[in-house]
Amino acid sequence: MATDDPITEGMAGRYASALFDLANEQKMLSEVENDLATFQGLIDGSGDLKAVVRSPVISRLDQGKALAALIAKVGIKPTTGNFLQLIARNGRLFAIGDMIKAFRTLAARQRGEVQAEVTSASALNEGQTAELRATLKAAVGKDVQLASRVDPGILGGLIVKLGSRMIDSSLRTKLAGLRVALKD
Repeated sequence: MATDDPITEGMAGRYASALFDLANEQKMLSEVENDLATFQGLIDGSGDLKAVVRSPVISRLDQGKALAALIAKVGIKPTTGNFLQLIARNGRLFAIGDMIKAFRTLAARQRGEVQAEVTSASALNEGQTAELRATLKAAVGKDVQLASRVDPGILGGLIVKLGSRMIDSSLRTKLAGLRVALKD
């Protein structure tokens, strides 16, 4: 089915859209969104799990077995667990990050929110997060859902992605600009 929605274009968007429709129909949007966030956190925190998810060498069957054990241990709900098993069986587990991102965007859209990705050199405290959320809300006129990520490589400052816009105030980018200016 052709669509004009850029979120649901591509393979990851179609899978995310199907999961979103199912979760919405079952009135389990927040539960599925929480499970997906938990799973993304596990991937981000474990190099071994990241390898299982992304490796084309690991068979679909082995990926499914690893997922089954992880799902049972973490307590992921059946709807989300079945989805993860399905994408492992279909050989699409490598795209789970994009699927999660698309699902979160669809859920935020339904709540009247926009999704922003924030990268900082160190974890933001609650006050900084609240101030950033308020500033972004004033700029876009909608509630903003933040997905935070820590990357010490940016040295300082923030990188904020909001829809198709990106604001890069990182120290790394400023130093790179200064280096180019000094070479000229």
